[in-house]
Amino acid sequence: MKLIPALIAVTLAGFGNAALAQEKVLNLYSARHYQTDEALYANFTKATGIKINRIEGKEDELLERIKNEGSNSPADVFLTVDAARLAKAHELGLFAPLASAVLEKRVPAHLRTEDWAAFSTRARVIVFNKNKVKAEDVQNYADLADPKLKGKFCSRSGSHPYNLSLMASVISHQGEARAEQWARGLVANFARSPKGGDTDQIKAVAAGECGVAISNSYYVARLMRSTKPEDIKVVEQIGIVWPDQAGTGTHINVSGGGVMKNAPNKAAAIKFLEYLASDDAQRYFADGNNEWPVVANVKVDNPALTKLGKFKADTLPVNNLAMYQAKAQIIFDRAGFK
Repeated sequence: MKLIPALIAVTLAGFGNAALAQEKVLNLYSARHYQTDEALYANFTKATGIKINRIEGKEDELLERIKNEGSNSPADVFLTVDAARLAKAHELGLFAPLASAVLEKRVPAHLRTEDWAAFSTRARVIVFNKNKVKAEDVQNYADLADPKLKGKFCSRSGSHPYNLSLMASVISHQGEARAEQWARGLVANFARSPKGGDTDQIKAVAAGECGVAISNSYYVARLMRSTKPEDIKVVEQIGIVWPDQAGTGTHINVSGGGVMKNAPNKAAAIKFLEYLASDDAQRYFADGNNEWPVVANVKVDNPALTKLGKFKADTLPVNNLAMYQAKAQIIFDRAGFK
């Protein structure tokens, strides 16, 4: 995955006032750093004739830029991953109300808010070493805090949005007291201090450094689709569990976006978001980046997703994930999950 340096991607040199006023232009601020998205943008332009001027960067940098640009901001759409980051844009007052009958019809209610919508989902799965941990011992997120896993759990930082959103879902479902008890159990089971990203956790599990970890599903699928001998070996060593299938279902997070409050091309912005909910774009999220479509009954052709199989997903409203982010961080900090 090639990361385009913050805020340079496709230059906005043609952002003159006349250009900004034309519907045939869309100014996209994106924190999705996936090369596979290139086809999404090219297909949109081919179908509509609307040219996409794109700036890519880290979420906080883009949000700060839009805030500082104020009413003069050329941004039409902000696109990113994780409900917490979308919620931050909402809290900063950057989004316009999202009025679209197409999105209301195609995107499930629990995957959209009044001013942004999800266009793909990713699940937070349990990854275990088949030689060190039994699948029946890690069927639920709660099991990760069981003393029998002492010295076996690996994770990325507790301050990362992926883990904060998972903790937010635990708070929403079970309350703060039980959430903190769970967090303390996780810390007690650490095999090492939190470090690295999700792929690092998967590889550590495969190498036996850890017995179990949690990861976003598309990292697992990416390794499953790799032809590199070292990745094939990793996949052979691990097992995957969809947590909480007998309960609320596996926690999912989202990739999504909204129209900016000061967007100069609002009609084009709505058209773009509606395009992301089209069957073609939804298939591309799945086939190109190993995510799941949000639109029901969209047929995908991804061997890794097929092999991972179907699962029961948590239908907790994305607003709830945003609501408990601050509390999630406080609980992780108190528990020593750094």
